[in-house]
Amino acid sequence: MERQPARTLWYDRPKYVFMEFCVEDSTDVSVLIEDHRVVFSCRNGDGVELYNEIEFYAKVNSKDSQDKRSGRSITCFVRKWKEKVAWPRLTKEDIKPVWLSVDFDNWRDWEGDDEVELAQVEHYAELLNKVSTKRPPPAMDDLDFTTTVVSCSPAELQTDASGGKKEVLSGFHVVLEDTLLFPEGGGQPDDRGTINDISVLRVTRRGAQADHFTESPLSPGSQVQVRVDWERRFDHMQQHSGQHLITAVADLLFGLKTTSWELGRLRSVIELDSPSVTAEQVAAIEQSVNQKIRDRLPVSVRELSLDDPEVEQVRGRGLPDDHAGPIRVVTIEGVDSNMCCGTHVSNLSDLQVIKILGTEKGKKNKSNLIFLAGNRVLKWMERSHGSEKALTSLLKCGVEDHVEAVKKLQNATKLLQKNNLNLLRDLAVHTAHSLRSSPAWGGVVTLHRKEGDSEFMNIIANEIGSEETLLFLTVGDEKGAGLFLLAGPAEAVETLGPRVAEVLEGKGAGKKGRFQGKATKMSRRAEAQALLQDYVSTQSAEE
Repeated sequence: MERQPARTLWYDRPKYVFMEFCVEDSTDVSVLIEDHRVVFSCRNGDGVELYNEIEFYAKVNSKDSQDKRSGRSITCFVRKWKEKVAWPRLTKEDIKPVWLSVDFDNWRDWEGDDEVELAQVEHYAELLNKVSTKRPPPAMDDLDFTTTVVSCSPAELQTDASGGKKEVLSGFHVVLEDTLLFPEGGGQPDDRGTINDISVLRVTRRGAQADHFTESPLSPGSQVQVRVDWERRFDHMQQHSGQHLITAVADLLFGLKTTSWELGRLRSVIELDSPSVTAEQVAAIEQSVNQKIRDRLPVSVRELSLDDPEVEQVRGRGLPDDHAGPIRVVTIEGVDSNMCCGTHVSNLSDLQVIKILGTEKGKKNKSNLIFLAGNRVLKWMERSHGSEKALTSLLKCGVEDHVEAVKKLQNATKLLQKNNLNLLRDLAVHTAHSLRSSPAWGGVVTLHRKEGDSEFMNIIANEIGSEETLLFLTVGDEKGAGLFLLAGPAEAVETLGPRVAEVLEGKGAGKKGRFQGKATKMSRRAEAQALLQDYVSTQSAEE
């Protein structure tokens, strides 16, 4: 069957670029990640052969990259060469290949089509301008205080390091007489801050006390000043109060119960106890929560004793086994009362606005609802507006014409790709016939081209189809990285393939008289060729 490009999603992260080739029931999967590109091919459930060759926007660490296959897709974890450098696009070319589905919001499965989403950007810009806050956020002077160190004991903290590995830091668990730093729990991450200007890297709950992890010790009995990272705290307050509001409204309007939630670094997720949530339901929930924000409903916190009869009327998913002390109840006036240990705004107006990004299928017949609240919506708008301006510049048209312009580019690119593929095949067939009819045919036949790919080499090998001659093909920069293919007698290829990969300082895999992979040092191609020649000479002498 004719090869087709696989639909591809990509997500930019500080250390990695995640690429997802969306192919259900895939077979014959081949993924080759190089420092400057990735080559992917497979067959889908209908037997159609899919092929992508993507030139990366910037250099990656191919040795520290990997791929993983699932039932619905193949995901590549590509390690950036330079961390914390944003990739505004996946490829070097301004015009992206047609099969790339680019999402600058790091999200997919949007409700509605592209035209509707683009129109909503303008709507939310107007909405943000209309929303006013009841009062400014608390000053930092209100968020530091003096307390006493109760204990300080040696401890270790496991953190994420490069390459997806874990790094263990040695330090101390500091327990204070009281603290304003929130320990992680209830779906909310912990606070960050300082104790006497010493950074607190993690805050965890142990029974009724909080352990503050620091890399420097603090003397028990000493007076210390504790300060919270307000920007992080206020962001968590907005997202957590936003979750309470969405949870209450989803239940009130449609009986959609929340079973769990997660406050993520870029977006937050509410798990709803329903196999699906319609676009109309999402729109109604979003409209209702934003109206309540404009109504400036107050948010209050109360503490109830465990035997208070009112506890039975409060929403909650139960208390932790090690819970001690009174029960904390967070109430949105006229909307919801909920058991919660987390941090919240004092008035819904502090949320500014809530944007529901969409839904996705969750675990065990549930649905995940994705949302942003407050300042995160502003940052999302900023990213979207930046993408809009970039597209306007690239496409040479106004925002309202972006979709039509992209469709035209897609159609033109499809035609170019089809023509290019046909030319590549013709060139490969011609090259194969030239090699076969060459006076130098026999023993070891080699060919190197700076331009080419794995398909080019495979077509040549298919056309030649020789089981007596060793065919050694390479493509790529002679002084850099590239691809190689060794074809010929199955026993010889099985023996020599790994040795050739070792000489070229690369890696590969073999199957049915072929061994192919990537090389990091194409400059050592002559050494690999000499290895093959020696093998053929030895075999001939023995015969």
